[in-house]
Order: sequence, then structure tokens, then C-alpha cells
Amino acid sequence: MKLQHATWSRVTYAILVGVVCTLTACQPTADNDNHQPENTMRQRTTELTAPEAQQIPKTLTAHGDERTDNYYWLNDREDSTVIAYLNAENAYRENVMADLKDFQEELYDEMRGRIKETDENVPYKDNGYYYLTRYEEGKEYPIYERKKGSLDAGAELMLDVNQMAEGKEYYQVSGMSVSPNNEILAYGVDEVSRRIYDISFKSLVSGEMLDDKIEGTTGGVAWANDNKTVFYTKRDPQTLRAHQVWRHTLGTPQSQDKMVYDEADDTFYTFAYRSKSGEYILIGSQQTLSSEYRYLSADEPMGTFEVIAPRERDHEYSVSHYGDHFYIVTNRGGAKNFKLVKAPVGSPNPRNWEEVIAHRGDVLLEGIELFKDYLVVEERKAGIGRMRIMPWSGAGEHYIDFDEDAYMIYSSTNRDFDTEVLRFGYSSLTTPNSIYDYNMSSRERELLKQQEVVGGYNPADYQSERIMVEARDGAKVPVSIVYKKGYKKDGNSPLLLYAYGSYGNSLDPYFSSVRLSLLDRGFAYAIAHIRGGQEMGRAWYEDGKLLKKMNTFNDFVDVAQYLNDSKYTSADNLYAMGGSAGGLLMGAVVNMRPDLFNGVIAAVPFVDVVTTMLDETIPLTTFEYDEWGNPNDKAYYDYMKSYSPYDNVKKQDYPAMMVTTGLHDSQVQYWEPAKWVAKLRDYKTDSNPLLLYTNMTTGHGGSSGRFERLKETAMEYAFLIELAGTRTKG
Repeated sequence: MKLQHATWSRVTYAILVGVVCTLTACQPTADNDNHQPENTMRQRTTELTAPEAQQIPKTLTAHGDERTDNYYWLNDREDSTVIAYLNAENAYRENVMADLKDFQEELYDEMRGRIKETDENVPYKDNGYYYLTRYEEGKEYPIYERKKGSLDAGAELMLDVNQMAEGKEYYQVSGMSVSPNNEILAYGVDEVSRRIYDISFKSLVSGEMLDDKIEGTTGGVAWANDNKTVFYTKRDPQTLRAHQVWRHTLGTPQSQDKMVYDEADDTFYTFAYRSKSGEYILIGSQQTLSSEYRYLSADEPMGTFEVIAPRERDHEYSVSHYGDHFYIVTNRGGAKNFKLVKAPVGSPNPRNWEEVIAHRGDVLLEGIELFKDYLVVEERKAGIGRMRIMPWSGAGEHYIDFDEDAYMIYSSTNRDFDTEVLRFGYSSLTTPNSIYDYNMSSRERELLKQQEVVGGYNPADYQSERIMVEARDGAKVPVSIVYKKGYKKDGNSPLLLYAYGSYGNSLDPYFSSVRLSLLDRGFAYAIAHIRGGQEMGRAWYEDGKLLKKMNTFNDFVDVAQYLNDSKYTSADNLYAMGGSAGGLLMGAVVNMRPDLFNGVIAAVPFVDVVTTMLDETIPLTTFEYDEWGNPNDKAYYDYMKSYSPYDNVKKQDYPAMMVTTGLHDSQVQYWEPAKWVAKLRDYKTDSNPLLLYTNMTTGHGGSSGRFERLKETAMEYAFLIELAGTRTKG
């Protein structure tokens, strides 16, 4: 995709490259090529010349307000000058961190060494087969297999992604789905990292690929019961919005497919799925504050989809099917934390909805799982997830109990409808991810597998805490903290503070084997459950969005200040990290309180809020107006401008910073962090390291291989550990 910019993009390559960065300025001297001196990042920052992006003023006007963007020209990934600048920044980062090369390798080997390379997941049962995913030593990608009827049966190979990905810099398989008769596998492949997938079909009987290929999709299909009709969702190639649902018949070219739904409102996206019962195909349309669903019998794929509940402003709902009813999680009628209703399949209009679980002001209803004899409800209370077991008989309702105060629990793969066994996952800051089978009748649980940390891991060596920090307006912000025992709260120990705080996404306290590389070197790791997430209920989200977005940033700053004041750490030892919308958080807080942090990592950061939200051609813009506001409205424009990191860069000292992005990022376009770094270089008054890393072959999620992505994590951790001066394990 090429995004046009103004005529200055035609300025000659030679002129711009000369100003952007000469190669010698980004490299050590020839004398140092083979004999690197012992220099820290800070020392090398003063020795090396950073890239300097050409300033070509672009005036942007809205509501009579003019903004000058000197780096607007960077928004063309097909411009060789832009690529030259990004490569120059990569070369500069590599040379500033040259003395850390061996340490990065050490961290990478350490992180990889904790992974059980030859491994497989817990198989799950679906339609008479057991499905499993396994990995082989030294290989980046999964191998998908299945066994018929019994785990003792021979394995049938479905896909070996390692073979498929040979010679590819990026390769992602998504949306794997088997036909109802178990004979055909559909799956999507993305080789660019823009989240646009081409769907292919494989015969699981002969092992041969079918001729069918569907391009430009979100990756998955919903199978009709005739085993030859599938429904899929197409992406707009420019905005990447999932905007149309199409019907495809196997054996026919994509050109003959029929569009069955077109989402005309560009603030909505759409999707299609098959109900767990296998009886219905559903089409959902979703925006931040509104939903609409349509349904069609999976036995009649040529039929017409019927609406369940017409879209209404501020009404969100989701749909599952069981027996003669649709079960609907909804916030209709003022149910801010959602409630559960059921509606007869023949007439599911809201006037026929019957309440199953009432709205509760202190409990957020997050989702449900349906079984023949049980309803399982996923809830959140006081920031912690819970799992509630409700027999349809009405007798024996209960919650699954856990010993820890703070943890993450989630419904795992539960494809089997007629069973008393719920499969769920459990983790905490000190407990590796664990998969359980829980008998909902006997209440017995069986640990099927716990993530193995190769080389040994003793949870008793680590300590976790959950504290509440009072923000400036009186709100109590939960903070989850983990560290190795012996961590001293004297203000001299390093601490990494992480947060997200957007879209109502709740951050749970989960285990990470990678994180041990920080904890074992004296770091504490803290998660600030700030407003904008949904940890404390729907109101927690609503108080951190739109014209209340500053609460998100203030919460983070107030938590950071508390950790300093309480001697968990100090400004000289406090580090911050966030990605995507969490990268926006990083950008905002370093403008507001750069003095609080010694170092910051902003991963794929959304930092040019005003310009992006004014451009409806940029992916995600239109259907995020209810998250950030529509800047075509002056009130929202002014508010966004007050916090947008790019617009608020100041002439002041900033902490050491590493900023990462991907050239093909579909969520946050690479030019946002690139422009931000260029502007920071021009404005900042300190000599601290400022590094930009652009992965030139991937997008928002980084590398696709399970080991390759660890290299970027090792780079980030090396940056933090070097700043903290704690390379040696404690």
C-alpha cells in the first residue's frame, strides 16, 4: 500500500540521504570495527552522531488551528528515502548498543533455554478427533496434527508450518477450521504481517491441496453443514477494515463468490462464525459502543440472514446458541457491567428476551461457555477473574476456588458440548501457565500440564504483591508486583512498570518465563491496572476514554510516584514500558513527567493521535471514534491535541528511550514512532540514548517465529538492564 504525501516526496534521494544520515556518522570509526572499546550506551550516545531526519514543513489545519508537521514526509513506505532513514536509525541503534551484542546473545540464549523446544499442547476433542499442536527442537513454527477417536491412535499430519514457511521472512497461519465431516481443512496465511490472509483448503483424506484460494480476508471461515459452503470476511485493502462477508462454494473460483453482507457504516467492522452447537452461522457487526448480529441455519447456507437485535447506540451484545435459545450477553437497559438473557431462536427480538443473570454493579460479566448440562460464566470482581459454574438444573452452583489472591483464569478450548468437564487455564505472577480439566459435577480438578521452565524454576524463590494506589482524584488503582525474594525496598532497586489502559482490555497478573531474566537481575516487575482497562468494571473503562483519557495517564504517573515515594524504587531506578495504545501512554507520561523515569520502552506506539484520527484512510481510524473521539468535532480535537505525544514534545530532558515499530504494521503505522523519534531528537535537551528500531519485515506483533521474536525481547531487556547496571544475576 502506498500513501501519497505532498510534492516534497520528490526531493531527490541524494539530497535527503545526505541530510538524513551519512553512513559514516552512524557507524563507529574504522579503527573500532574490530576492537570495540568498553563503552556504555550513554557513552556511545555521546560519541556517535544520531540520524537527523530532514525537516520539510507540512501545515495541517483543522478548526482554524494550524499544526506544523516537519516529518510528514515519512508516511510513504515505498519511498526509498524513507527506507534509507529507517535503515540509518537501525544502524545507529545497533552501534549505540554494540557493546551489548554479547549480552543480548546471552539473554536470548537464556530466554530460549527456558523453553521446552520439543513440546506439545494438551490435545482437545472436537467432533470425534483429538487435535494437538506440537513443536520440534530448533524449529520456529508449530506442527498441527490430529488423532481419530483416541489419543492412542496414529497421528494424522494436518500442517507443518515449518515446511510451509521455508524461505519466508514472515509467515503466519490463522483461522484453522475443519469441515463438519472432518475431511477438509481451511486455513489462512499472511506472509506480509498486515493481517490480510489468503485462505487455502486441504483434503485431510488425500493430503492434497484443493484448487480453491480466497484472497484478501481476515483468515478464517465458518463452515455450513453441507461441507462445501463457507462464509468468510474480506478486508478493505486500504483501511484494513473487515467490511464484507462473502459465501464461497468449494470447487468454484473466488470471482463467483456472493457477498451476503456489506457493512456500510465505516465505524463498524464485521465478522462471521459458526456457533459451538454447529447449528447456526452468525454474522456480527461491532463498534466500540454498538453491536448487531444476524443468524442463518447452517443447514441452509443459501438462505437469508435474519437480525437478532437491530443496532442501537450504546447497546453492545454477543451471541451464543444452545437448544431452542440464543444466549446473549448484553448491556441493554442500563446493565453497564452486562447481564445474560436468552431469546427464542424463532423470535430473538429484544422484546422476547428473558433474564438469566441480572446485572450486578460490582461484578463484570465477561463471557459464557455453554455445555449440555452446564452454563459457565466468566466474571471479574475487584479486578480478579472468576469462573462460575451454573448447572441448568439449578442445583450445585459454585465458583472454582484458588489459593492465590491475584491470578489469571480463562476458559481454554472447550469444543465438546456433551461433557461434564470444563478445560480452563490458570496462571499468576509466580505460577507458570497451567491447563486443568475440571469436573463440574464432582468438582475435582486435574492438572493436565503446567508450562515447564527448562533449567528449573522454583516459585518459592519469588514473591508477588497486590497493592492499591490512590490516584490524585481518589480512585484506587490496583498494582500487581513480582520480584525475587531479597528485593530491597530502599529506593535503590530497579523496577519495570508496565501498563496498557485502553479499549477496556484488562491486564491480568500472568507468569512469564522471559521475565525471569529481569527478576533474576534484581528487577521488580509491576503491572498498573489503570483506567481505560476494565479490571474494575465497565466504569473503569469509561473513566479512561474519550474526554476522560487523561485519567489513564494520571493513574500511571501517580502509581509511578507512589512506587518512588514508598521506596520500592526511585526515579533513578524506575523504568516504564507499554505497547501500541500502551505506547501512547508512554509518550504521554514522558511529556508530562520525564523526571520520574530512568528509561522507557515504547513498543509500536500510537503517538500521532490527532493526525491519524483525522485521516479516515488509515487503518482503525473510523471505528475507533468512540474510543478516542472524532477530532472533526472541535471538543475532541482540542482534547486529543492536549495529550497527543507527537504534538506535545517539549524542549526538556527526557529519559533514555527505545522505540520499536514494524514497517508493515497494520495497527499503528510505522511513521508514527519514526516521526516521534525524529521530533524528540530535535527537541530534547539531554544526552540520554534515544533509539528507534524498525523491523523491516514484520508488523504490529513482531516476528512470527517463536524463537526469532525473543531476539527483540533480548534487545529490549539488554537496554533496560544496561541502564540499571545489573548485568550480573543476583
